[in-house]
Formats: sequence, structure tokens, C-alpha cells
Amino acid sequence: MQAIKTENLTKYYGKKRGIIDVSLEVDEGAVMGFIGPNGAGKSTTIRTLLGLLFPTGGGASVLGMDIIKDKTRILESVGYLPPETAFYSGMRAHEVIELSARLRKKDCAEEAKRLCDRLELDTKRRVRELSLGNKKKVGIVCAMQHRPRLYIFDEPTSGLDPLIRRRFFELLAERNAEGATVLLSSHDLSEVAKSCTHAAMIREGRLLASGRLNELAGAGAKQVALKGIRDASPLKKLENASTFEENGDELSFLYSGSAKELVSALSVLEFSDIDIREQEPEEVFMRYYSSEGK
Repeated sequence: MQAIKTENLTKYYGKKRGIIDVSLEVDEGAVMGFIGPNGAGKSTTIRTLLGLLFPTGGGASVLGMDIIKDKTRILESVGYLPPETAFYSGMRAHEVIELSARLRKKDCAEEAKRLCDRLELDTKRRVRELSLGNKKKVGIVCAMQHRPRLYIFDEPTSGLDPLIRRRFFELLAERNAEGATVLLSSHDLSEVAKSCTHAAMIREGRLLASGRLNELAGAGAKQVALKGIRDASPLKKLENASTFEENGDELSFLYSGSAKELVSALSVLEFSDIDIREQEPEEVFMRYYSSEGK
């Protein structure tokens, strides 16, 4: 069963594009990184999934529930953290956390305390006294204290210091080991590469690719680096070669064609050393941020 499934999900703001024909599946138990440049449609997708925005077209289900018919049940069943947390400024942190639990009609006191201790959150301070990072901690506790089956986090680590970031991902790994599913929207490509099992890449409102991290990296072009090369012009004529970078007598490029074709082209060239390797997930992601990823 898919924890999240969308079919041609589309959202327009009047004539302005939000997302277009997004078809995405997130398997139960996956940790899916959701990446793309600013304005790509990540937050629009998430808010539409949660019923906070009404879709223009297509459909989707979350935990087997329809995003239109069952949006209240979905919000009750999901741990959601928006990119910007907003709480009543006069309330103390523990009051916000307790209110969140009461709204779900659950006693989460013990789990909330454990989370606050792990995240080093001072719950006696009022919201207006909290830094951005500490407000984010409050939001994380509110999203996790009821131990949902699905977590949807939109830029969860912005404002967190490196130690708390690490603890946050430790918490996610623990919940995932217990069977929970995670959809994590992030601009930190290394963060996604290290913490996620799957990734989905969106740009200009359209889903470009999705799948397991190792499959996405393996399906991408290989990184080829040559040293001591005298004349690289034959390589630049290769149909499946792109993104050439030159530095003196060093040349690197991406290659997605057959090994035989590459070896044939290299056999007539003079160079002193060669390195051919699979791209790291971060490098694959970066292609979708760059102009070549369009």
C-alpha cells in the first residue's frame, strides 16, 4: 500500500501555475526526500495533499483516504510541520504542545517530554521569546508527539543548529524503523542524500523523477574525468556527453551512452589519467536544480 498516491494532481492559483499533473507514489515505510528550487511546487503539493488547498484537477490519497472527502481524518492522522511555524505569541511552549495534544484528543505528555529533552527545548518560555530554531522545535514536538503513521515535514531543519539537526534525524530514523513513513521537503541536498531512502524531484510544477536513491543515481549519467588531455574536441561531439568543464589540461563531463561508444572515442585521444564513476545522489539532485535539469 502507498502511504501517499497522487494521480495527475494539479493546482492553479487563478491563471498562475502551482503544480501540473503530479503523479507520485510514496510507499509505506519509505523516507522520501522531496526536492526542487524555490517555487517548484513542493509546498503546494504538500498543502494540497493535506486538504489545505483544493486541487484544480487530478486526485490523491493519503493513508488510503481521499484528500477531498477525508481531509479532516487525514489531518488527524498525519504529523505535519509547515515551513514557517506560527503560534500564539503569549503562550508558553508547553502550553502550545499541550493544546496540540488536546486538539487530537490524546494524552501525549510522556512522549512530549521525551521529545523536548532530546531537542533541548525550554518549554517554560513564551513563544514571543523563542528564536526561530526553538519555534521550529515546538513545531517538531507537536508533529511527532502523537506518533502518527505518516510524517510530512516541509523544510523542518531551517533554523536548527547542527547538533539538534542530527538529533532530529535520529528521531526520524527511529520512527521509520518502527514502520512510519516520512515525506521530507528540503533544500539541503546532502541532508536528503544521507537521510532518505527515496527521492522525488520537482521543477516548475512538474515532477521530473522519483524512486529509490540508488536507482536514481544509477540511472543517471556517469561522471568522466580526464587529466593531461591535449584535444577534447572529439569528446564534445559525442551525442550522450554533456556538461563539460575544463581546467587547464583537465576535463570532466557527464556521459549517459554506451561504454563501447565512450571507449571508442577515448581510444584516439592522448591523456595521462582517467576516472569514471557513478554520480553521488547530491550530484544527481543538482542537475535538476541547474539549467540542464529543465
